[in-house]
Amino acid sequence: MSRLVTRRQQVLDAAIRVLGTAGPRALTHRAVDAEAGLSEGSTSNLFRTRDALVGGVVERLLERERELWGTLAGDVSTPDELADALGRVVGELAAERVLTLARHAVFVDAAVRPELGKRIAEAHERIAEWGVPILRAVGSADPRADLALLLATVDGLLTNQLANPRPDFAPARAFRVLLKGITA
Repeated sequence: MSRLVTRRQQVLDAAIRVLGTAGPRALTHRAVDAEAGLSEGSTSNLFRTRDALVGGVVERLLERERELWGTLAGDVSTPDELADALGRVVGELAAERVLTLARHAVFVDAAVRPELGKRIAEAHERIAEWGVPILRAVGSADPRADLALLLATVDGLLTNQLANPRPDFAPARAFRVLLKGITA
């Protein structure tokens, strides 16, 4: 079973690279097979349709973001610690350019594909499971709404940094200002 999981991750990571380097139109089973260095048909064996492949990509993106959060965020108990953690996560996502471009490509695709938008909404609910308690702990009066605001800020900062990279990119400052308002 672990070999299947490994192959699945290999295929999805290759799909993320295809999305992040060539965009959504390039995402085909053949392109993923080639990117993963697998024989033709390997991706199709795991994901029969393109929709299934894109759904798998959404899940893998969420897994990778959770891994990143676990590595960089640690325990936070104050707004400043949360701002620093958010800054580290956004900085790492900006450095992981291909991953973040793939994430944005999926979001753009979701704007015109309601079924994909539903999957992203489900992923946001899973993010809320760990994000809402953190915000509550640092003093948010409305942690669910404040999480939506923080996630929008993450996306805005990432989009700007990807489109116009700045060597002095310091996202923690933006989160400090935002969290000061949230916890006031």
